[in-house]
Amino acid sequence: MYIGVPKEIKNHEYRVGLTPESVAELVTNGHAVLVETGAGLGIGADDDAYRAAGAEIGSDAAEVFANAEMIVKVKEPQAAERAMLREGQILYTYLHLAPDPEQTRDLVKSGAICIAYETVTDDNGGLPLLKPMSQVAGRMSIQAGAGALEKAQGGRGVLLGGVPGVKPGKVVVIGGGVVGFNAAQMAVGLHADVTILDRNPAVLEKLENHFEASAKVVYSTQAALEEEVANADLVVGAVLIPGAAAPKLVSRDLIAKMKPGAVVVDVAIDQGGCFATSRATTHADPTYVVDDVVHYCVANMPGAVARTSTYALNNATLPHAIAIANKGWQQAIADDHHLMNGLNVALGEVTYKAVADDLGYDFEDPRNLLT
Repeated sequence: MYIGVPKEIKNHEYRVGLTPESVAELVTNGHAVLVETGAGLGIGADDDAYRAAGAEIGSDAAEVFANAEMIVKVKEPQAAERAMLREGQILYTYLHLAPDPEQTRDLVKSGAICIAYETVTDDNGGLPLLKPMSQVAGRMSIQAGAGALEKAQGGRGVLLGGVPGVKPGKVVVIGGGVVGFNAAQMAVGLHADVTILDRNPAVLEKLENHFEASAKVVYSTQAALEEEVANADLVVGAVLIPGAAAPKLVSRDLIAKMKPGAVVVDVAIDQGGCFATSRATTHADPTYVVDDVVHYCVANMPGAVARTSTYALNNATLPHAIAIANKGWQQAIADDHHLMNGLNVALGEVTYKAVADDLGYDFEDPRNLLT
């Protein structure tokens, strides 16, 4: 198969779909890889590193899209990229379609085969291609929130860890999954006062056993949520419904009850965000203020630590990329129902039910497309 790797064009996105090492694995499996010139500079991999791995170097994105049978990316295709997709071409990347009707419409119109990293599953009920970026984003949420709390950045002027004789900052993490767990780990490491909210008894037990006395674990009733958020210095939104829009758990009224200069970091912004006041921002302009509360809602947080993120992501995505290239998309998803769960749009149909339900499309069972 002829595989294309374009340079990411989303604002301050420095990751790349394939590392040179991943390219070498695909070449070893008998495939050709075309990498857009400069695509890997954000992770410290120049064109020569890709040539040494066996890749060809393309002059621009148009050449990559025109020639490749499968496009491997990191972030969802931007409008200019979607216009270059063609019927039957495979797109393998993060998509986050539920809150993005324009992207969904364009992908349906293209007739491309669109496999979303974030809905591929595993035997444990997890999301293995989302997990590494959730780990990165969870850890970064505390770094970002700590910076936004500085007075010069519009925050309350609170040091999360405090100092002897002064209380630490209060961190509330909504959601105890991969993002929430990693956010809590970082906050605990800074010696903040940490509370984690979740509704799953098994998750609550796991968190309690892990953190013991270093973090408080609370069942997330509406009353508990309102009390904790209103008293927080930093709130991290870490909720996820796979493939669907994030629930708006924190209302505008509750935002207004928070302390002036408090910070919210919405890690769920890729799926629309879990704060009523959230809107996507970029690394170039990451924050805004609503009701005296600083909002950090960068939609590609891991892009700021591109090298770590890209290598962590490739560790998870490469095996499926090889399977798709070796077998073709139909046989690959027929052989692996977890990969089939990643198929969101194909041949003009929406093939992921949560996306179809959220955006008003008819759902097409992906199994119907395998003949």
